[in-house]
Amino acid sequence: MKRVITIILLALTANIFPQNEFQKFISHIDSIPDVALKTMAVDSFMNYARSKGIPFITGDSANFLYRGTITSASVASDFNLWSATSFMTRIPQTNLWYYSREFELDARLDYKFVTNGSNWILDPENPNKILGGFGANSELAMPEYIQPWEIVYKSQVNHGTVITKNIFSTAVGATYQLKIYLPPGYDSLSTTEYPSVYFQDGFEYVSLANAVNVLDNLLDSNKIQPVIAVFVKPNNRNVEYADSIRQKYRSFFVNELVPFIDNNYNTKKSPDQRLVLGDSYGGNISALISYNHPDVFGNCGLHSGAFQPNGFEIYAQVMTDLANGITKNIKWSSIWGSYEGTLTINMDVFKDSLLKNGYKVDWEKRPEGHSWGLWRATIDKMLIYFFPAQATDIEEEFGGAPVNFVLIQNYPNPFNPITKIKYSIPVETHRDASLHIVTLKVYDILGNEVAVLVNEQKPAGNYEVEFSAAGRLASGVYIYRLQANGLVSSKKMILLK
Repeated sequence: MKRVITIILLALTANIFPQNEFQKFISHIDSIPDVALKTMAVDSFMNYARSKGIPFITGDSANFLYRGTITSASVASDFNLWSATSFMTRIPQTNLWYYSREFELDARLDYKFVTNGSNWILDPENPNKILGGFGANSELAMPEYIQPWEIVYKSQVNHGTVITKNIFSTAVGATYQLKIYLPPGYDSLSTTEYPSVYFQDGFEYVSLANAVNVLDNLLDSNKIQPVIAVFVKPNNRNVEYADSIRQKYRSFFVNELVPFIDNNYNTKKSPDQRLVLGDSYGGNISALISYNHPDVFGNCGLHSGAFQPNGFEIYAQVMTDLANGITKNIKWSSIWGSYEGTLTINMDVFKDSLLKNGYKVDWEKRPEGHSWGLWRATIDKMLIYFFPAQATDIEEEFGGAPVNFVLIQNYPNPFNPITKIKYSIPVETHRDASLHIVTLKVYDILGNEVAVLVNEQKPAGNYEVEFSAAGRLASGVYIYRLQANGLVSSKKMILLK
């Protein structure tokens, strides 16, 4: 009897799993009349699903799975604004519950299960967790989502120094805790000065967003200039960022905190060398500070800026000024998720209004929710926008007419799965024709050719090519090699999956 059951199950799984379609499994399980066989088929499927990863992803559909003896189950997530209204279906005569939904292939979302109407739990089948402001959540990452390499601590890079300070605010009548990041090689006796970055919800940017790791890794990979970062811990973020003492807090920031930092550390004093940024309500207060004091903060970063307090105060202030032809000398970076409800719409409109009226705005809307998972993965984008690394002699030449044969380090590096490579072919490489043969190839560490990115005649000029390692290369070190009329240049790049 056991042998017969095994044969039946193998036949079923052979029809289901290679097609990798969850709905076909549901159809098969519904067609099995015997409860014991149905249970064994569920066991078999769950073992297969675990080997692939749960939630079980088929194409652009994520299939949330829960197994247990309960009366009800639902999924609460960024995609339904944590309403717990996405109810899971139980497969009859089994204890397997499921909920299926389509997402963008690069989506990343937090979620929890709600069982028996009120029991909020992590997904017991998903080992991928992410910390948020209210504790840990389970993480859904669709196949094309790229995990942020820069948040990971790396012992081999040079590390900055983090010191803790307290500052008493006369304006607020309270003491604030600070963490101050000094870049590697910082010397208080040196005349070298640094841009400064001020983080609202500062301690959470350190503990939940790994901001210190981000700074260390971006500096090590020459993505940004060395900066001094000031992480400010609020005492009561709601009233300080959005409510009754927001104006006093703004005064503290501009009239007390900035002078304290400037007097004690080697900072650049011009507003275009200061950045204030924050998440959610922290974005609200950051915008209030920068917009009302562009002579202090010429740069403002908004991680899902929540502008709704006080009748959309900062939004109304900016819109009124724009209607009257008033703009201020501020650069903006705004990053938000497409799964943030009305906040998504507000950020769309705010960004469009700024751009329409001539502001410099770097922006990105990702298929994510209102979470630290989004914010921690995009600190690097803001810092690179505001304080990019000083160009090297390779890079300076790339901006104009090429005068040298140049191959620039790929970016990002490490990468997964896509990176970009820039190169220059100067007139001097021409021999007796206006075109010359250019090849750009990728090799593994053993010298085996794995990709040909360019193999054609090209005129002199600056070029950029995209290289995708999706689905075909393993993590590791690769070499990319540029050759044109006898000139050769090679560099290393790292694929990190």
